[in-house]
Amino acid sequence: MSSKKILLGIGGSIAAYKSANLVRIFKKQGISVRCVLTKSAEEFITAQTLQALSGEPVRRNLFDQQAEAAMSHIELARWADCLIIAPTTANLAAKFASGIADDLISTLYLAANDIPVILAPAMNSKMLLHPATQENFRKLQQRGHYILESASGELACGENAIGRMQEPEKIAQKAFEVLGISQPLTPPSPKPLTVTITVGATRENIDPVRFISNRSSGKMGFALARAALKRGLKVNLIKAYCEQIPPENCQIFPSETAEKMLDTALNIANDTDIFIATAAVADYRPKKVLSQKHKKERDGALHLELIENPDIVATVAQLPADKRPKLVVGFAAETENLKNYAQEKLAKKNLDFICANDVSQFPFGGELNEISVISKNDEKNFNAATKTDIAEKIIDYLLSKIN
Repeated sequence: MSSKKILLGIGGSIAAYKSANLVRIFKKQGISVRCVLTKSAEEFITAQTLQALSGEPVRRNLFDQQAEAAMSHIELARWADCLIIAPTTANLAAKFASGIADDLISTLYLAANDIPVILAPAMNSKMLLHPATQENFRKLQQRGHYILESASGELACGENAIGRMQEPEKIAQKAFEVLGISQPLTPPSPKPLTVTITVGATRENIDPVRFISNRSSGKMGFALARAALKRGLKVNLIKAYCEQIPPENCQIFPSETAEKMLDTALNIANDTDIFIATAAVADYRPKKVLSQKHKKERDGALHLELIENPDIVATVAQLPADKRPKLVVGFAAETENLKNYAQEKLAKKNLDFICANDVSQFPFGGELNEISVISKNDEKNFNAATKTDIAEKIIDYLLSKIN
């Protein structure tokens, strides 16, 4: 089985995120996988993610100086035992049916005319059911290609209809069948990587109605969660207070105080691959929490004795190797000496990476951020962009670093 080689072409559909799991399934079975991306596909999944999962360079350009005679389509077609296009968009189906070859993936399709071709359509139901699209798929089926029937369910547009790409397990099952690989009826799906993210602002109680907290909005943590979900990862959210609505499909662990957040983090650390601490944890808490609401004294003063809260990310990072996540990532929100303070925290807390951001320039609650991801031997800078864009880049960068 290890000698089999699959070429995976990825079209520009939201279903492209499922291709990451498809790569994992093939790699778990010892199959070599090389990925080819259309320009549109890069809007939904990055080459860096696929390269980290496949262990192979991802091809995007028709004329590639790294390829034999600078022609990727010929080299790749000779290499592969099977070509899978997942997702197959309406545009790709039309190109294949008409023999149009104006980019790497369509040219590759023509060059791979002596190996099996599996197509997994993914598109809006109206596009799929249009007579032109149906005719294109009929032509492709008549050429001997394997066309996987689209599934029904919720589409990206919100409609509930046919048009969803088949799940990676079913695509893999068809590939095993076509390649003559003996497999169970349902190939085992590899356990997805698990990301645990602390998010929001902790609240340290003074009395039943008052607390100490901060201005964290939780936006960065939720953006990281959405980026991880798009890449097929399992996401745990250890959630303190935040006004944002958590992304769907996350496992939520409500943890209002620092002590509760630490207990939760330690309980699930052993089942976590990447731990990211974005929560703004209060540095101190009242030594004594009043059982009744404090009444104003005549002088109006309230005297609190504060004690230091546990350092959650440092505690997780210093766990024994068999209980520690593979990567522990902290955040350093500073107003001055950003890089120096971040590097000090990295070493002191035994972190693998720290994401440093200047909150004097990009304050809590805003839509923009600028991040430097720092490790002992490397530094990756992400220029000012939306938190969504920054989160995508951070997750891809971390995936490229995990073993």
